[in-house]
Amino acid sequence: MGDVLAGIHATWELESDALVIRFDRGIRTPKLFSALRERRIPHEALASVTLTPGKRGTVVLHAVPRPGADPLMEAAAGQLKEGSDPYRLVLPAERETLAEQYRDELRALLASYPAAAGAAGYEAYAPEDGADGGVAPADRFLVAPPPGPQSFKAYDGRASFDGTSEVAFRWSWTGATTEKWKSGDQVFSVRDLCGVEWRSPDGVDGYLRLVPRGGGARADRPDQDPACVVFGRYGPVYESLTFAASVLAATRSKDRTPVPVAAPAGGRDGEARDPGAVAERIRHLGELHQAGLVTDAEFSAKKAELLAEL
Repeated sequence: MGDVLAGIHATWELESDALVIRFDRGIRTPKLFSALRERRIPHEALASVTLTPGKRGTVVLHAVPRPGADPLMEAAAGQLKEGSDPYRLVLPAERETLAEQYRDELRALLASYPAAAGAAGYEAYAPEDGADGGVAPADRFLVAPPPGPQSFKAYDGRASFDGTSEVAFRWSWTGATTEKWKSGDQVFSVRDLCGVEWRSPDGVDGYLRLVPRGGGARADRPDQDPACVVFGRYGPVYESLTFAASVLAATRSKDRTPVPVAAPAGGRDGEARDPGAVAERIRHLGELHQAGLVTDAEFSAKKAELLAEL
């Protein structure tokens, strides 16, 4: 075990071959940090480390990951807010001297890796300017993804991942569009996927989309794509991003030979066209409306959509 540096919301421990980040689980800790709990970052997964002034009497120690090294950061694609960046350690300004010593020690360790910016000088690395500073992208994920299985609730359904081989989307009664109901609940083999697109639920158009291997036609609108769940008011960052990172890492595993994907049991393809089934869905929608779980506007819009199927 090596040097330990405790900051606000996290503690860094420097080992001979890795930086271990342990996150607090307090009420004020960002939920993403609490969900991650602990991460082990091999030194070869880092490009550089910087120390800069922070807000309100703090300094920020920032370990910068190499492109392609961490599935979490690859899935996030630059969309994380500064306060939710798991590679930033915020410390009181009076601990700046200790932080400088820690930075220098970590830089010395990184310099032994040819791909790190330290090999050519840290001043060359300027991620805020969009420059890569000569940092070689990792050819594989070097940081372990969040463990599975995982699931989260989106606006139009629930997404689940068994942690190794399958991703499933189960559509909700009220949120899913007619196109998704007609396609039925979806089960995807990870072997047939090549990636994941994540658009943060902090934005107005957030979604998680599975990208099939080999491309192929897909719906332009996420709310009509059966390989996509939309967030709306659901799918918080700490649940949907860790989910996306885990699936993304699974798609990069060694065994990715395509296998036939069986049709999901109990699919709603025929049910969506059955007048009796449509009537049952309207009845259930009315119960949700009476219980106050669905607004008047949502009830009217969904009822009209269902009636259009008859």
